[in-house]
Amino acid sequence: MNTSNYRWVIVAAGGVLGCVAVGGLFSLPVFLKPMAAATGWSVAGISSALTIAFLAMACTSMAWGTLSDRIGPRPVLLIGSILLALSLLLASLTSSLLAFQLLFGLIAGIATAAIFPPVMATVTGWFDTHRSLAVSLVSAGMGVAPMTMSPLAAWLVSSYDWRTAMQCIAAIVAAIMIPTSLLVGRPPSSAPGDAVASGPTAGPPEMTRSVALRSPQFMILLATNFFCCATHSGPIIHTVSYAVTCGIPLMAAVTIYSVEGLAGLGGRIAFGLLGDRFGAKRVLVLGLLAQAFGALAYVFVRDLAAFYAVAATFGFLYAGTMPLYAAIARDNFPQSIMGTVIGGTAMAGSLGMATGPLAGGLIYDSFASYTWLYVGSWLMGLGAVMMMLTFRPFPRTRPAEAARVPASA
Repeated sequence: MNTSNYRWVIVAAGGVLGCVAVGGLFSLPVFLKPMAAATGWSVAGISSALTIAFLAMACTSMAWGTLSDRIGPRPVLLIGSILLALSLLLASLTSSLLAFQLLFGLIAGIATAAIFPPVMATVTGWFDTHRSLAVSLVSAGMGVAPMTMSPLAAWLVSSYDWRTAMQCIAAIVAAIMIPTSLLVGRPPSSAPGDAVASGPTAGPPEMTRSVALRSPQFMILLATNFFCCATHSGPIIHTVSYAVTCGIPLMAAVTIYSVEGLAGLGGRIAFGLLGDRFGAKRVLVLGLLAQAFGALAYVFVRDLAAFYAVAATFGFLYAGTMPLYAAIARDNFPQSIMGTVIGGTAMAGSLGMATGPLAGGLIYDSFASYTWLYVGSWLMGLGAVMMMLTFRPFPRTRPAEAARVPASA
């Protein structure tokens, strides 16, 4: 198979890896009640494993990305896949809540962080044309996890005890992710159809990893992604609870997530196509602005139909914006350090996601209302817009200029 076709195999493999990894980690909500009933552990104690996982992902994403730059994506993805399967297996065998939090939260979070940066960095290197669409398709694979792995986990836990069900999830993770990881190789020096081969290259030719990490462009990408994820974290986590406080039955309220998830798939594809057509930065700024007002719109809804409408819009917007960060990173930084750069944005995003559960809980406990959560999300969204508006791309450098730079640079 020639490289022009194989790059789409990389996209498919990345989508599968993301779907199974995210699905394995986020199967925990399905296990909450069966685990609490069987073990006597508190729901808060069990669910805190996800908070630990977010923090673990934030702390290790850049390290995994840098390692993939040095040794290639395949070994990093293999390590992450094996570690994730082992952590789920061992978590299913533990009899201690603390051990479960460490295995399912800390270790599984570290393992999941080994998937996203190497996959996204590799995909951006295989594409120049259709790059935004390619990373959006990988992100769409991650987005279908709640509609594939979560129902599978629900079926397993309804048929078996939670330990057996989690062991089945661990086996599925190993059976799918380990062989799929072998398909992901380093991008060629010139991706097929890559305009960079004859056009300008990303960033100054002398850019090193340390220069990139100190650059305003990198800092702005991190800050924007933090504010962006802080915008949608609270609404994602707390909207079902908010709907219940509005008098909507729990089973009906849960379907709001399904609407949001389905709309998000369309958003990822649409924003990818728009990013290729009009430029990733321009589309991201408009998407962030719309996302902010999408979060604020929740303040004004009370019935299920209105929740569906806002959830569909909000899901379309926040899911669509997320893959564009990888496209902007590749437009401005060399491929040789792409794992580090995307790992940094993943770190910032994980920290942003970690704010929502705690902030929403504190706001509701203080005011007996979620209104200020959505107002705060709106303000965070405007902050993301303002940060991205300050982003200035690096001057483009032609290959001939890059060739004149001494190797020691």
